[in-house]
Amino acid sequence: MRDTTRVDHGIGLGIAAAYVAWLYRTARTLGFSRDESFYFDAAGRYAAWFHMVANHQKGATERATIDQFWSTNHEHPSLVKSLFALSWMIFHEKSKYIADSSQALRLPGMLMGGLALYVTYLFGVRLFSRTAGVAGAAALALMPQVFYHAHLACFDVAAMAMWALCVYAYFCATEKRTIGWALWAGVTYGLLLETKHNAWIMPAVVLPHALYTYRSAGPFKGIQRFPLPVLAMAVLGPLVFVGLWPWLWNDTEARIREYAAFHLNHEYYNMEYFGRNYNGPPSPPSYAPVMIAASVPTVTLVLFALGLTGFFRRLLVERVRDAAAFVRRLGPPAGGYFAQLPESGEVLLFLALMAPIAVFFLPKTPIFGGTKHWFPAYPLLCVFVGHGFDQAVRAFRSRFSRLQPGVPEALLGLAVFTAPALETAHSHPFGISAYVPLVGGTRGGATLGFNRQFWGYTTEGLASFFQSTMKPGESVYIHDTTMGAFQALQNEGRIRPDIRGNAWSISDADYAIVHHELHMIESEVNIWTAYDTAHPVYVLEHDGVPFISVYRRRK
Repeated sequence: MRDTTRVDHGIGLGIAAAYVAWLYRTARTLGFSRDESFYFDAAGRYAAWFHMVANHQKGATERATIDQFWSTNHEHPSLVKSLFALSWMIFHEKSKYIADSSQALRLPGMLMGGLALYVTYLFGVRLFSRTAGVAGAAALALMPQVFYHAHLACFDVAAMAMWALCVYAYFCATEKRTIGWALWAGVTYGLLLETKHNAWIMPAVVLPHALYTYRSAGPFKGIQRFPLPVLAMAVLGPLVFVGLWPWLWNDTEARIREYAAFHLNHEYYNMEYFGRNYNGPPSPPSYAPVMIAASVPTVTLVLFALGLTGFFRRLLVERVRDAAAFVRRLGPPAGGYFAQLPESGEVLLFLALMAPIAVFFLPKTPIFGGTKHWFPAYPLLCVFVGHGFDQAVRAFRSRFSRLQPGVPEALLGLAVFTAPALETAHSHPFGISAYVPLVGGTRGGATLGFNRQFWGYTTEGLASFFQSTMKPGESVYIHDTTMGAFQALQNEGRIRPDIRGNAWSISDADYAIVHHELHMIESEVNIWTAYDTAHPVYVLEHDGVPFISVYRRRK
């Protein structure tokens, strides 16, 4: 176990900054998802309330005013949407530093992606080495589906970052055993609660870990020291959660129950898996492991397995040896029952990795969001990836002992991360459809019947077709794209503003698009019927896989 230094923080922040710059540069080629359009609207309402507060307008904290501005999209906490609003106010509205409204709204999501890399690096440094930290952060950055979501004004990468930050703060609190770190663990848990409901899983991580960490040397003596970080999280977490969400300031208990009920009884949407459409329980128990194997670069999972091997060796093999010694001596092993167990940080890492994934083995857990729902596991997974990379470097160095220091790391880094980097860059802006070469890439995923998109975000890819084909004033049925998302594309000049979007009627539009998902077949059949043709005039493809078909109504 080693402490972090200023150099470590500098390296971690440098990695995060490079990733955010990459995201920022590539964001404008990525269309808006339907969920983003809802969050854009909510952020605009929050911004109006922030203006009231900043201008000291009367009644800003009264119930009627708060409900007017904060009831929008109250099924999700407000922290990330508040960041969207503040970023828009500061960088777009006031300073004009960011020309595109959407870019300012999306910036906090990109920064959250950078934060996730930063925490992954620090975790790797603390538990293993700088090499492990760099490798772990690189592995997280070079996951195509994470790269896609890290561009968005949504919650999933923010939840990933806040989960990692909370786990890291709790880890430091258990190691340093200071009141300051315990309080910080409580605050970060509140921020996680205020980010997304993934936070509800955290007790399944910290409570078992507290029992493991605050143990005595014998199996029946109980916990020696009270776990102050757990107490801080239990007390401060809910206080921060309520304090940062104005909608909860009135009828707090009833509104918390309403928020919890929404997610505990969440409706099922549609998700394709091995050619079958799932829109209700039970969810397939194989879904999470298969999707992880199909969407996370294979070399990353190989290094993860290598890094996890040492953990299990210490956790299981040493216990067998101690049990054998106990039988032989009829007494406790030398050094105590727990002397050879893995360090508590590794145990925490494993628990924090498994908890977000374990939820998806429950038959009633909806799978409509694909891989994004277990993103919180990925930073912790990547710390083990870094450990596996560390072991590979040591083996390489022992085999080629004449190499100069740093050369083995550089050579293995190029060998390991070149392919994921190329895959990630190539996947943009179709990141949801990115599957690993092991299953045949994008085409293989489509052939196997995996989901290729959702949220109607690929419509921006039709801009050149609209530009060259559609006449001024003609209309297009925009299918799974919301009017808010379509209008945002037009407001920023990504799609011609003289084209009329139609989200309600196929027959009343001159053109109609269909986003290819398994459950959208009915929509395409309706277009064939209304337009008296089954032949699209244009198909948006990536790697030979159709994403959108465009139909023209016969005059």
